[in-house]
Amino acid sequence: MMRFRDYMQEWLYGEEGYYRHFRGIGKEGDFYTAVSTSAFFGATIAEEIWRGIEAGRIPRDAWLIEIGAHRGYLLADMIQWLYTRDPALVEAMRFATVERQPEVRRAQRDYFDERFGSGVRLEQFASLDEVRVPYAYFVSNEIFDAFACDLYKEGRRAEVAGEAILWVEAEEELREFAGRHGLNQGEIASGYEAFAGRVASAAEALEFVSFDYGEKYPRNDFSIRVYRGHRTWPLFDEDLRLSEVYKKADITYDVNFAHVIEAFEAEGMKLRHYETQARALVRMGLIELLEEYARQASQEAYLRQADRIKTLIAPTMMGDRFKLVQFEKR
Repeated sequence: MMRFRDYMQEWLYGEEGYYRHFRGIGKEGDFYTAVSTSAFFGATIAEEIWRGIEAGRIPRDAWLIEIGAHRGYLLADMIQWLYTRDPALVEAMRFATVERQPEVRRAQRDYFDERFGSGVRLEQFASLDEVRVPYAYFVSNEIFDAFACDLYKEGRRAEVAGEAILWVEAEEELREFAGRHGLNQGEIASGYEAFAGRVASAAEALEFVSFDYGEKYPRNDFSIRVYRGHRTWPLFDEDLRLSEVYKKADITYDVNFAHVIEAFEAEGMKLRHYETQARALVRMGLIELLEEYARQASQEAYLRQADRIKTLIAPTMMGDRFKLVQFEKR
């Protein structure tokens, strides 16, 4: 038998694990993200950075660092918009990714060469432990749901034996966490505390922005699910055979943001914002950017972009659980 969190770690990051090789996102991949929907997603985050620079909150020589950047689309969209606002910023700022997989780092370099040529220098780190900078603006998208997790159920935790998920008595640490968070059953992520510590140590001052799917409280139900070819299976679906999807499909779950906030605040970072993606993007200036675009683009191009943007904001306004969490350290 294998503890479920170790099984999930191997599934995603072990030898031949799902994330060990470059995976497509969007139509050609297993799932969509906000980044693959519209370049306005990155432009809106960049707009907030530019406003922060104009207000003196963010230094002009800040590092803009994306963690888990896939091919680099989001970071590139942000850089493009910063150049539009102030071309000198591309010279003043530093741009980097944090990515553990060599194959993905190569894909990022190829994409930046294709998009920017020699106009933008991309620096790459294999780990946050390599990052030591004066000021960083960290961005990540759907990263917390990629941490391995334990499955917890009324004082027991899950183990995997072949195709079966079995339950054994949970350690006191898990039971204490569950009691503190009001959790009877669901996922308990492993590694948020260590990750928050690495973020805090990476820069003397920082902002950290991340988007993910979840709530600020536990669901008290299992959200863990498998994505393959834009289809979704709950992990406990009786028709799902683990051997057929292990390391071949993505596996994820809803984030307990109370756990994320607890981990980051324990490292001295202050929660600046916790809100739905829709509210966050509107606050950051998405509507104003779309209005600017409408004055410059054709009606057809504007309507096409507006239709894509609806998928970023309309679902959350109807109660979607996609959230932004933003921390700062000064």
